[in-house]
Amino acid sequence: MNSNAAMFLWDAAARQGSAAALAEQEDRTSYAELLSKASAYAWGLMAAGVVSDEPVGILLERGPEAAAILFAVFAVGGIAVVMDDVLRPRQIEHILAYSGARYLVSSEAVRARHPRALETGARLLDVRALMPAALTSDFLPARRLENDVAQIIYTSGSMGMPKGATVSHGNLQALTGAVNEYLEISPSDRVASLLPFSFVYGVGQLLCSTRAGATLVIERSPLPAQIAESLSAQQVTVLGGVPSTWSRLLGTNTFRDHAWPALRVMTNAGGHLRVDIVRALRRVQPHVKLYLMYGLTEALRCSYLPPEEVDRHPDSIGRAIPGAQIMVLREDGTPADSGEVGELVFRGPTVTLGYWKEPVLTARVFRPNPLRPIGTPDCERVVYTGDLVRRDGEGLLYFAGRKDRIIKTMGYRVSPDEVVSVLHASGEVAEAAVLGEPDTQWGAVLVAHVVLSPTGSLQRLQAYCNRELPRYLRPSRIEVRESLPLTANGKHDLASLLRRPWAVAT
Repeated sequence: MNSNAAMFLWDAAARQGSAAALAEQEDRTSYAELLSKASAYAWGLMAAGVVSDEPVGILLERGPEAAAILFAVFAVGGIAVVMDDVLRPRQIEHILAYSGARYLVSSEAVRARHPRALETGARLLDVRALMPAALTSDFLPARRLENDVAQIIYTSGSMGMPKGATVSHGNLQALTGAVNEYLEISPSDRVASLLPFSFVYGVGQLLCSTRAGATLVIERSPLPAQIAESLSAQQVTVLGGVPSTWSRLLGTNTFRDHAWPALRVMTNAGGHLRVDIVRALRRVQPHVKLYLMYGLTEALRCSYLPPEEVDRHPDSIGRAIPGAQIMVLREDGTPADSGEVGELVFRGPTVTLGYWKEPVLTARVFRPNPLRPIGTPDCERVVYTGDLVRRDGEGLLYFAGRKDRIIKTMGYRVSPDEVVSVLHASGEVAEAAVLGEPDTQWGAVLVAHVVLSPTGSLQRLQAYCNRELPRYLRPSRIEVRESLPLTANGKHDLASLLRRPWAVAT
């Protein structure tokens, strides 16, 4: 059996070549056309000198060309290094240098957006020049084993430069198999694509859709009203987003005040979704199954909450995905009791191979299974996620915070996420982020950065915090902002928030 993830496309094209693989507004790319492009690009990559197990940078707009190049890199046995096209030269140069990519596939349109030329030793392969004069479908994907590297996915960590998770073909097989199973993705589905292919969630939508023979609907507009109108017109059946996606869509009449008859599934990942947002989604689209999912780059997808549990447990991240196990461990490595907070440790076939060229960091995060069942290979590794969770009596998991974001203040260990939850519960804020600030007396103090809701009041928010929070959990300062900076993946950009002042509301 060939475990090459390129076979998702080759197999789908053989089953239903005339069906739409991708759609964008009035444009449509069939599976046969996408296969022809990927096959032609594969020949072009080989002609350029790309060999097996070689990292290849991909810097293209999300769409048919980017999808075809990704499958072409897989097909020749290369290692795809997909970068978001909004990245600036410094970030691109960092990723190319650390991945060791000798080639960068890009386009003139993307490069024209940069304020300066890239300073890199990688050879530029223009996507137009890479395409042979005649399309072909005769390329056969290289044989790959499950543990062969398929991709290096660079994290969009909010607190520093990205690091690369090494993803195998087996990881991608396991991810798409599990997600397609519980979401019941079929050829009749039209899956929305709002997120970059550089993001696990975004590339997962492409790969899951392709493996199932469904249609991926590309939407590029940054305007929530336009997104809602376009996806409704496109008869999207599966809509996935991050927390900021749902907050923005709920602010539009098209999504909030009108039923979408074609829509059958909504999925959330990329961050914990607030309970009020969960309830609002259930209220405005009650016929749609809502899946609350949890994952991280190092393990792709870890858990999901079945939609029939959402109304009873809107704050839960669910249970392990099919074929995987989640452990909740104390600091001494022993299992935490029900209701006790511990670190989420994940075991399963989506555990990636570690950090690319980072053996020390890999050893810190990817460790031997401390609760290894009899018969399990000694080499099996699990991921210590750094996320703090608790498990209830029904086995459902609840997010409690980040281990590496614990702030020590007034002698207490505080999770900023706990404070953020209370800020949102006040009803006065639309967005919130809490950071620690050094303090000579207390070691650190909490500073809240908030965007007030349309009817929100700073005075009422302060009174609420004084009433609901003990002194050690109470922000020493609340800064009201017009907006909070976001990463390309829709998460709050905490590093940027620390580095420079953002617009302060007057």
